[in-house]
Amino acid sequence: MAGDSIAARKRRWEDRLAGRDARPLFMIAFDPDAGTRPQPWPSLKQERIEHAWGAYCRQRERCEWLRDDTVPYLDPYTGTEIFAEAFGCQVHRPEGDMPSARPLVTTAKEAARLRTPEVSSSSLGLLFEIADELRRRAGPEAVMRVVDLQSPMDIAALIWDKNHFYTAMIEEPEAVKELSAKVASLLTAFLDEWFSRYGTEFVAHYPDYYMPRGVTISEDEVGSVNEGMFEEFFRPELVALSERYGGMGLHCCAHARHQWGNFLRIPGLRLLNLVQPTEVLQEAYRRFADHLVQFHSWFGEGPAWTWPSQQPKGARVVCQATAGTKEEAQELSDRLWEACGRS
Repeated sequence: MAGDSIAARKRRWEDRLAGRDARPLFMIAFDPDAGTRPQPWPSLKQERIEHAWGAYCRQRERCEWLRDDTVPYLDPYTGTEIFAEAFGCQVHRPEGDMPSARPLVTTAKEAARLRTPEVSSSSLGLLFEIADELRRRAGPEAVMRVVDLQSPMDIAALIWDKNHFYTAMIEEPEAVKELSAKVASLLTAFLDEWFSRYGTEFVAHYPDYYMPRGVTISEDEVGSVNEGMFEEFFRPELVALSERYGGMGLHCCAHARHQWGNFLRIPGLRLLNLVQPTEVLQEAYRRFADHLVQFHSWFGEGPAWTWPSQQPKGARVVCQATAGTKEEAQELSDRLWEACGRS
């Protein structure tokens, strides 16, 4: 089976996200020439550009012979540290692992002294340099993958030492909210500039699904708080982001089943990605079947082409299979295309 156009792939994502079509989507991971990705260090700027450019060219080429729902993207990949680093956090960059931010403050007084940095004059400016060069090479129609985006509260939990952060949520909640508001100000300034440069369509930071508009957020600290604290600290900023940008995709790898009801109360939530044990995800597929697109870390048992039939009827799901050869990728494509009701 031959490939199909990028425009057709985008339309399928748009239809599922809008609820116009419930047929499953599928993506096939196959990139034998990927090599080793350079670590996302500032000193490796050019290496990161070249690796991302090569990956994009290979994705474009695969569209010509592999029919799935992957939308090729330019990937200025990062770790979770980028916004905390802009506030002044030191960053630990170990060999062979992703960077991580070191806490900067331990008390409410220290947090209050932090000032919101300017995007262009902070460490975030490097990300625009990388993205600008990738877009220059690819042209204005190329889709950009957005950088790692966490919620303001999750970023605040990187800046504020967690040995004291959760205690402060109870004893000094206004100080925590003040820091989160500063982070939100930086995050929205960054996103406003990002979308103004590269357009409102993008591929999410994790997993790599297409969004015609909106924002995608990692929300992991909610696993450590109760439902009431979600309502007080997390929900207002998630609602604000969803309303500002026109919808949201949410990733959560925390043990946060108790927050599922709160997730459903986020207006404009279009897609949910959970990374959890199989039995939890089986429950999630049922719980969210009537509400949004689901792209979780488990898709089913047995051959990939049987996965769509294992999910609740009418559920909008995304499956991701891995192929070892071109021939295997094409066979998976043929079988999944039929299993997803597109024959």
